[in-house]
Amino acid sequence: MDPSAPADFLLSVEGLTVSFDGFKAVNDLSFYVDENEIRVIIGPNGAGKTTVLDLICGRTRPTEGSIRFKGQELTGMREHEIVHAGVGRKFQNPSIYEDLTVFENLELSFPRGRNVFGALFFRRDAEVRDRVEEVAEMIFLKDHLDTEAAILSHGQKQWLEIGMLLIQSPKLLMLDEPVAGMSIAERVKTAELLNTIIRNQSVIVIEHDMKFVEDIAHRVTVLHQGKVLSEGTMDRVKHDPKVVEVYLGH
Repeated sequence: MDPSAPADFLLSVEGLTVSFDGFKAVNDLSFYVDENEIRVIIGPNGAGKTTVLDLICGRTRPTEGSIRFKGQELTGMREHEIVHAGVGRKFQNPSIYEDLTVFENLELSFPRGRNVFGALFFRRDAEVRDRVEEVAEMIFLKDHLDTEAAILSHGQKQWLEIGMLLIQSPKLLMLDEPVAGMSIAERVKTAELLNTIIRNQSVIVIEHDMKFVEDIAHRVTVLHQGKVLSEGTMDRVKHDPKVVEVYLGH
């Protein structure tokens, strides 16, 4: 462990490496995420950004290194165990139940209904309703609870999927290009949403939209060839000559 790293980070990634047929997609990577922080990971295509999320959520096993979340080692755990530990992941394309309403999508994601037994004896009590309405308001869909998910706009579908994660109250939320394909107005509202979320959660975002990154990032980690090229505030990173040369210059 890096002796200069405080022990109370929410997420500590240290010496993380994963090789695919000898190619190191992530190479001796270390970074630390605080409670209530929005960390944005940027970098050119092939830099290893999505692989990092795959490693944290247990989709991919590291070749070496450590991922500690709230002091618990994640590298030996299965995906569902990592979800139960409090890590939520949203992929690039929204995976919602299109033929169900917004309310039903959120209700299905409520933790008690997650297993077959829980779903069979699941009742729509006041606790569930209150939580669904609370999350729906946060994701700007309070007036669409009875709307079938299929007819939502692309941006609203993205918000719904974020809501489906939020209702499970994860401590760390990981979002892969959440504003891709959104209108400018939707991007502004998504920034507002993320800045609300971090009162109770931390968020890791992979993003290419630099304006959006400026609106949300507390800290930015720039990856290049599976390693950290630069890290710090958006202002510091965008003026780093190495970043300009490798990434922003293109």
